[in-house]
Parts: sequence; structure tokens; C-alpha cells
Amino acid sequence: MGRVLIIGAGGVGTVVAHKMASLPEVFEDIMLASRTKSKCDAIARNIGNDRIKTAQVDADNVPELVELINGFKPDLVVNVALPYQDLTIMDACLECKVSYLDTANYEPKDEAKFEYKWQWAYQERFKEAGLTAILGCGFDPGVTSIFTAHAAKHVFDEIHYLDIVDCNGGDHGKAFATNFNPEINIREVTQKGKFWENGDWVLTEPHEIHKPLNYPNIGEKESYLIYHEELESLVKNYPTIKRARFWMTFGQEYLTHLRVIQNIGMASIEPINYEGKEIVPIQFLKAVLPAPETLGDNYIGETSIGCRIRGVKDGEEKTYYIYNNCKHQDAFKETGTQAVSYTTGVPATIGAMMFLQDKWKKPGVFNVEEFNPDPFMEQLNKLGLPWNEIHDADIEL
Repeated sequence: MGRVLIIGAGGVGTVVAHKMASLPEVFEDIMLASRTKSKCDAIARNIGNDRIKTAQVDADNVPELVELINGFKPDLVVNVALPYQDLTIMDACLECKVSYLDTANYEPKDEAKFEYKWQWAYQERFKEAGLTAILGCGFDPGVTSIFTAHAAKHVFDEIHYLDIVDCNGGDHGKAFATNFNPEINIREVTQKGKFWENGDWVLTEPHEIHKPLNYPNIGEKESYLIYHEELESLVKNYPTIKRARFWMTFGQEYLTHLRVIQNIGMASIEPINYEGKEIVPIQFLKAVLPAPETLGDNYIGETSIGCRIRGVKDGEEKTYYIYNNCKHQDAFKETGTQAVSYTTGVPATIGAMMFLQDKWKKPGVFNVEEFNPDPFMEQLNKLGLPWNEIHDADIEL
């Protein structure tokens, strides 16, 4: 049905390649490209059957991207590289007249913040070119946004309070490691918290607000309010929301390591001079930490991510909890990765499927909640991320 170019060969790219290769009726031709071609080759060999072509590309370099895209001629580029590279890949897609999908919004290399304004600014250019750009099609952002769209369409007349809850109840056996790119992960969780309330953003100190929450099959975990990008698009697209927050679980050992990393300057994004060379401390730290794609082998336990929502239906207040649990062992058995990579890669695959099947295709730049959630929700159940829902129970928030 279509040709897809995947850019990025980390844990998420591995999952996307595996899932797409298993669906030849949708993904006829697949190319996997990254800065290090040997990583792509290893993934392709593991999948087998010559389903995956590979290539080398520097995703910071628009001319290189253009040459690759024009050579392969994909219908869609799936960006699972670094958030720093979103804009160069979008620029290349515009030049080559190819549609675009990613899993995380743009983040400047030299500033520890992320917001959608840079990518939303591409709206008119993609619209005029007749191309589709699908933003944030991972799990959070991604599935959590689609869960919200599903709730708005089928459960509520108005959503008033939205809490996205993300728990990793697994154990990888390492003293300290991050479940996705360490540089992005550490920058994300050490920022100030932020949530939406009564039409404005409220700032908090990092990890200032926290409380224990109960997660299905996992139990009680201390959960910390942090800022996450999907809040920005969800409060824009669902203006009845009075308050929107994002909660993530962290173990005490993880937080202790994080404080030490910050206190000794290793989380800094400011370059320093070391023996005549300029290095960025957090990039050096990334080089010595375990790569996320290597964690799956001994990972036990599961993730639980979902939306806890309060609103009104037919004039009555109701609550709704929709979530997915994913076991690290199951993810590793299928794709050789851990559940955090799996829960991001599967939605990216489904989003690409939605585009190729003309179910999510319209000119412009869109967050995933702006599309019909129903066919996506159906595929979650089929492709390894089944969802569960609880109506009118205590949602703790």
C-alpha cells in the first residue's frame, strides 16, 4: 500500500521497523536510516526476509535528507530521531513534497524547553503543499491525546479535568539508566513543572508537587507533577478543560542519582572546554549511560499509562479512566526492546498506517487528537497495546 522511510535506529526505531515489517499489506517498502548505518543493518538482519532497506543519513543536514528522500521516494517519513531534528526533517519533507510523522515535539539543542510553536508555524507551508504533518504520535504524547479525543467523542459532553498518569513499574537492574534518550529524558524531568488551570499556566519547582497514586497491576507509586508537551495541544483543542496535569512516577534511587547529576553539573547543556575540546556535559553523560535499546534483556515488570478524566455527560458529572498496561518482558520477546520503546513505536506504526489508509490525511500540521480516534483505537487492540476503561470510579485526582 505504501512506502515509508523511518529515520532513527534507537529503541523506538527498532520497534517501528519490526511492526511495519510484520504488516506487508500496509507497508510494502520500508527503509530505515540513521547516522550510524551499522545500527540499521543490525535491526534489518534481526527482522530478516529482506523486508528492510537501510541507509546512512545525518538528520541535522537538510541536503542529505533531501537526497535520501528523493532517492527512495517514500509516501511518508516517520521521524523517530531526536526532537532537535524535527525541523530539519520537516524542511526536507517540504522540499521533497512528502508527508511527515513524529513522536515528540521540537526542542532546541541549546535551550531546555519544548513547545509546539516552532512546528505549528509550518501549518501554512504544509497546507499549501497539500502535505500532512502528524505531530506527537507516540504514547505520551500520542495515545494519551487519542484517549482524550475518544473520551470527548464517546464519553463526555464536556471534559473539565484531565490528568495524564505515566507509571513505569519495571526494574531493569541497572544502578541508573533512562528508558529513552538520556539527554532528552534528563532535560525533560529536571525542568520546572507546569500545568493548566482556569485559562492559564501555573509553574512549579521540579518535583515540588507529588502524591501516591494506585496503578492497575502495579499498586501504589509516588507520582510527580511535571510538564509534558501534549498538555499544550490538548488545552488548545479542548477549550472546556479547566485543569490539565501530567504525572510521572520516579523511584527514590532514580531521583537521588538525578539530584547528584544536577549538583555536579552533568545535566548542563552549556558547553565546557575539556583538554582543548568543547563538550556538553549532558551529551558526555549520555555516552557513558546504558543505551535505552539495551535495557530490555533483563527488564521485568510493566508500564501503566492513561488518562483520568472528570467532566459532564447529560448534565451529570462522571469520571473516566482509560489506560494501557504493557509488560517489558512481552515487548522484549516480540521486538528485543523494553516497554517504553514499544509503547512509543507501536503508536507511530499505527499513525503511519492511518495515513497510508487515508484515514488520517489532510493538508496541514496536526496533533493526533485532531483526527478521528476510532480507527486508531481499534488498531491499538490488534497490534499489542490493548486499552482498558473504568467508568465512574474513584480516580484519586
